[in-house]
Amino acid sequence: QVQLVESGGGLVQPGGSLRLSCAASAFTIRLYTMSWYRQPPGKERELVATITSSLSTNYADSVKGRFTISRDNAKNTVVLQMNSLKPEDTAVYYCNANWLRSNYWGQGTQVTVST
Repeated sequence: QVQLVESGGGLVQPGGSLRLSCAASAFTIRLYTMSWYRQPPGKERELVATITSSLSTNYADSVKGRFTISRDNAKNTVVLQMNSLKPEDTAVYYCNANWLRSNYWGQGTQVTVST
């Protein structure tokens, strides 16, 4: 069964860091464009960061310089390193894998930035 499982979310103070991981199973991510999305409370889901199979990356303006996306094809995982977190980064974060007509989502992990 194809799965994306996110981990690493939690509660952190403003200015802190979190490292989100996304582990894929039952398929290999090697050819997939991997992305992180987030959905803040009461808002639409939005794209946070993307990394292609050729390692090109793209970030939302709101996270540029603070977040870094990376992938390890050997471990079939994608990581989102989040630094200098702000309260407005509070959201459920979702991992996405996309290639041709295949599109998979994880179940999400909650990130809360608060004092």
